[in-house]
Amino acid sequence: MKKVLITGGAGQLGSDVRSELSEKMDTVSVDIPDFDITDLEATVRHLRCVGPSAVIHCAAFADVDACESHHDQAYAVNSIGTRNVAIAARKVGARFIYISTDYVFEGTKPVPYVESDEPNPRTVYGKSKLMGERYVQQQLHEYFIVRIAWLYGRTGRNFVKTILRLARTGRDLRVVHDQFGTPTWTVDVARQLGQLLETEAFGTYHATAQGSCSWFEFAKAVLEEAGLDVPIVPVTTEEFPRPAPRPRNSVLDNLLLRIQGLDRMPPWRDSLSQFMGQTQCEEEEGA
Repeated sequence: MKKVLITGGAGQLGSDVRSELSEKMDTVSVDIPDFDITDLEATVRHLRCVGPSAVIHCAAFADVDACESHHDQAYAVNSIGTRNVAIAARKVGARFIYISTDYVFEGTKPVPYVESDEPNPRTVYGKSKLMGERYVQQQLHEYFIVRIAWLYGRTGRNFVKTILRLARTGRDLRVVHDQFGTPTWTVDVARQLGQLLETEAFGTYHATAQGSCSWFEFAKAVLEEAGLDVPIVPVTTEEFPRPAPRPRNSVLDNLLLRIQGLDRMPPWRDSLSQFMGQTQCEEEEGA
């Protein structure tokens, strides 16, 4: 059985990668404070001890706004940390998947981004993740770089949970309507990663759900699925300033997955419905 080490295994994506792949693979989940990817020697030592045949590198400093004020930490984790894990994977002969982001693009393209588009990040987060991509390309010959966007799942903070929490306060919601992307469920990404691991189709990929919407449309869909009748007001990006500039267009086209017959990502609304159904069942069982 293939042994897969998952960094950031306690996080939003990592936890679902572990649960989805554990039936077919021997998964080993690592996270801070026990596993510090910014320490090269410790990272190499840990991978040699585990001896994985593959590494899925989910660990990241992913708080986009906090990255702007914690510049050094962002680069230490997202850039140098990624380099360290890539070096360690090379030393133990493990296949490598690096989870990257839509933030490597500036977000001004009028149509979806494809893998061949030139990155031009505008945020510290995007720049540090792009440097991570380049370190992977420098250190390894056989790798998968997988860019994702607008992620939500059962673990951690995300847009779906925020909308539900705010909706239950009874206050009107104000949500940006002029930024576009594709809501993507962590479970779908985990399944896509598992499929890629079974191939030798190495390279850089986009892996988001099918279709696109604005944050406002996403919020409306969440409320509809939850059966909540809450007033929601569309606002502009300028009315909702954030420390890190948000891309106006975060829509990624899974071009390279699709043309190789590898794209298993479903429509975003179908996945949201399934996720909300599971979440409501868990809440009822826990009540």
